[in-house]
Amino acid sequence: MRSDGILGVGSSDQSRSTTAVVASRRRWLKRRETWLVVLGVALHAVYMLSIFDIYFKTPIVHGMDPVPPRFSEPPAKRLVLLISDGLRADKFFEPDEQGKYRAPFLRNVIKNQGRWGVSHARPPTESRPGHVAIIAGFYEDPSAVTKGWKANPVEFDSVFNQSRHTFAFGSPDIIPIFCSALPHSTWNSYPHEYEDFATDASFLDEWSFDQFESLLNRSREDPKLKELLHQDKLVVFLHLLGCDSNGHAHRPYSSIYLNNVKVVDKIAERVYHLLEDYYRDNRTSYIFTADHGMSDKGSHGDGHPTNTDTPLVAWGAGIKYPKPASGNSHSDSVTTFVDKHAHDMPTPYDWGLRRVERVDVNQADIAPLMSTLLGLPCPVNSVGNLPLGYMKLNEAEEVEAVLANTKQILNQLLRKSYIKSSNSLFFKPFKPLVHHSSSLSQIDELISAKSYEAAMKLAVDLRNLSLEGLHYFQTYDWLMLMTVITLGYTGWMIVLALHVLQCYSSLSGDLSKKEHLSVQKKDSGKVYISGCLLMAILSGLNLVEHSPPLYHAYIGMTVFLWTQIFSEYRLIRGLWRYLRERRADYFIKLLFAAAVAVVIVELLVHSFTERKLYTWFFLIAGVVASILLHFSIPWRSGIPVFVCLSCWFLSVFTLMPAEIPDNNNLVVISGAIIIVISLAAKWLDTHAEGNKFWQSITFNESRTFMCSMLYCIQIFLVGVSSVMVFLSTKHRTQNQELHSSHQFINWLVAGSSMVLPLFSANGILSRLSSIFLGFAPPFLLLSIGYEAVFYSALAVVLMAWILFENASHHSSKVKDSSLSEKNTEEHITIGSDERYLQLSDVRIPLIFMVLFNVAFFGTGNFASIASFEISSVYRFITIFSPFLMAALLIFKLFIPFMLVICAFSAITKLVRVPRLGCYFLVILFSDIMTIHFFFLVKNTGSWMEIGNSISHFGIVSAQVVFVLLLFALTNLYTRSIRVKPLSTSPSLKTL
Repeated sequence: MRSDGILGVGSSDQSRSTTAVVASRRRWLKRRETWLVVLGVALHAVYMLSIFDIYFKTPIVHGMDPVPPRFSEPPAKRLVLLISDGLRADKFFEPDEQGKYRAPFLRNVIKNQGRWGVSHARPPTESRPGHVAIIAGFYEDPSAVTKGWKANPVEFDSVFNQSRHTFAFGSPDIIPIFCSALPHSTWNSYPHEYEDFATDASFLDEWSFDQFESLLNRSREDPKLKELLHQDKLVVFLHLLGCDSNGHAHRPYSSIYLNNVKVVDKIAERVYHLLEDYYRDNRTSYIFTADHGMSDKGSHGDGHPTNTDTPLVAWGAGIKYPKPASGNSHSDSVTTFVDKHAHDMPTPYDWGLRRVERVDVNQADIAPLMSTLLGLPCPVNSVGNLPLGYMKLNEAEEVEAVLANTKQILNQLLRKSYIKSSNSLFFKPFKPLVHHSSSLSQIDELISAKSYEAAMKLAVDLRNLSLEGLHYFQTYDWLMLMTVITLGYTGWMIVLALHVLQCYSSLSGDLSKKEHLSVQKKDSGKVYISGCLLMAILSGLNLVEHSPPLYHAYIGMTVFLWTQIFSEYRLIRGLWRYLRERRADYFIKLLFAAAVAVVIVELLVHSFTERKLYTWFFLIAGVVASILLHFSIPWRSGIPVFVCLSCWFLSVFTLMPAEIPDNNNLVVISGAIIIVISLAAKWLDTHAEGNKFWQSITFNESRTFMCSMLYCIQIFLVGVSSVMVFLSTKHRTQNQELHSSHQFINWLVAGSSMVLPLFSANGILSRLSSIFLGFAPPFLLLSIGYEAVFYSALAVVLMAWILFENASHHSSKVKDSSLSEKNTEEHITIGSDERYLQLSDVRIPLIFMVLFNVAFFGTGNFASIASFEISSVYRFITIFSPFLMAALLIFKLFIPFMLVICAFSAITKLVRVPRLGCYFLVILFSDIMTIHFFFLVKNTGSWMEIGNSISHFGIVSAQVVFVLLLFALTNLYTRSIRVKPLSTSPSLKTL
């Protein structure tokens, strides 16, 4: 045996020495990679939190004094707020099929008693953000996303807080948010169990009305309650959830949802007559609106007009009467709406309201409207503009109302400015409002001189500047944070690249020798000391400025990473010298691989906004892969055709709509397709074992009768799940309930099927087929349409990928067999059954990333809140349970990822490359996308665009973390996979 390896194998002493060095090196590598994985998880967790400091930073500040309007007498003594959750503007205003309008009472109010318009909501169009905008006047505390929009992370002011007393009845998910900590409130909510999506939820609206009616009836016998009800500054809030629940369960074009609109109108009429008969003083104001709309598929959350456009009807004390429509119908002072709808949008003809003046508002404008009607201060955190088009005030009262609104917004700005200046060494004030005091004095002088028009103009201008100032301080630290985090991601990618080159490639060579490393350790000490000093200086500055704790983490992580890079400067210098010695053809290959990687990464980046790119990718990939296979396989084979057709089949799904239409029959048929695919795989596994080409993927250490029985049980469970899809849906549709026996069987089949693959044969094809069958039942039971077919299409493409890699591996065996003992040094770093990564192996992590992202976008837009189809869980649960429903939805989304990662793990074993080395390359390419999305995040434009850009960054950044978690989870299924051992001939001993 030759001794020309790095360590040599010439004698028994040398062999023992080599063994000791190998064992030491592998222990070092294990410690280093454990450290890298922990560092990667920590880094991405910390840097993901940066979006909360940049984009999800709470706008709420405390310490401002309320500013009541200077009225001699408020327009109203009490106010009734009716919010129909999930009511779309078009379904409310348009006529039904018979030409009759669904809300006759409120239409009569619009034409004869009050004012109307469209209230524009801002994404996320969820129930809590919508109610916060209406009642508190600001567009939700974004940090509430960390609590699922269910709780108050920061306490805020609201119209209810400022009222003398508030009476509220409705949903347990909304009422407690505003009233649970409010001492001057009387409220009640129904149990969560009432929110059953299998029933007609309009009875929930009736429940809210009945509670209020019961309250008034009790007051006739309760003097204290009667006295309370006759005080001023009262608010009555009825939350009507029926439309939202029925929209989710039955879609907004269903008869149940449309009938619920009639129910809501009838409740508004009954409330009006009930209070008018009770008080008989014409001092009650009424406001009817909705928190958000509903998309055609029964979801909400994004910025589509069906979600952002909600009806607004106001009448009663202090509200103007209707006016004929003129050329300028939208008489408020807002130039654009938060959902970017332009002014003077034409009223649809079928609404039948073109002759009545329409006044559109931003949703947050409703809060100052309610406060002013009752003579209350606007909520101190409100950013709403008072819509004068609704209010019946004289000219002096209008100016006073707008001035109070302006001062309230200005006070927020001044408070934020004070907080920032007191904690900043280099404070930069908002220059346009440095002399705000003189502007306020000028407005007061104009009011005293009764120059109301000029005073109004100045007050509105000051209000607009104050809103700009709030945005200025909200984004004060953006530039610093973006710079630090970008440097951090860049440093992390360099650390990963150096690790892969040093440990998983043959490029390290002499740089890995012990003597070189020892010199480097001595010199790196100075680098670490310098890094610690820099970190101490920056942390000291943050402490002086009272920066949040996470700021220290961002900066510390970035300094640490770059310290690590500079500590490896000898390795970097050696690699530079290595590259300078290469020939031109090496650089051509390197540039070609880099160009392909850049094109694929850019494709993945743009696919987040354009799913159709995957169609083109798989059409081209099918042709290219089939041509390469045609020349790789020396005999005539149908494999190239199979690979091409499977890619083309998958390409169809990204042309389909993201909104999955219900198709129960297609889900049932998908079960049959899954069984056919598994039978084909079983036949191939059984009959192709003797073929040298197939032996790598059909090799099994043992075939037992139990494995065959297990396969039959899995086929049976897929068949049962297909039948249960049909039976469960049919029974729920007919009886509006989920049968308990169906529910039990569905849970049993879904749970047991996922355990069975652990006991299947350990060959590549046998185990992957079993995994495919094991996850099929839960996926079918959670499917509502064509996504069930996508599951099979994805599995077929994964099989095509395995065949492609097997062909590549088979054709390279001749080259591999020529390797001799000179490659013994590989085993110092990697296992004896693995080889070093080569430049061509970059294709494996790149293909994995494409397929992993197809699992994201193959059947919808994972980045959009509205893509979560809640009806997917109705075969398991219909009683509203947000956490369980969300868990089932997320599990459904993760099943395709599990298939992709299982195939990836099998391929690394098939071609004998280190899986962790490929995993680090996946992280490297993913973080290129992460930085790309970090720069694509928008802080201008519509909030739909802003929200999507933030979610894209969050998804790619989180992808790195949960890929690791899914690797750990799928390792349960793939760790026992075996491939045919390498030949023990002398030419292959050291491979």
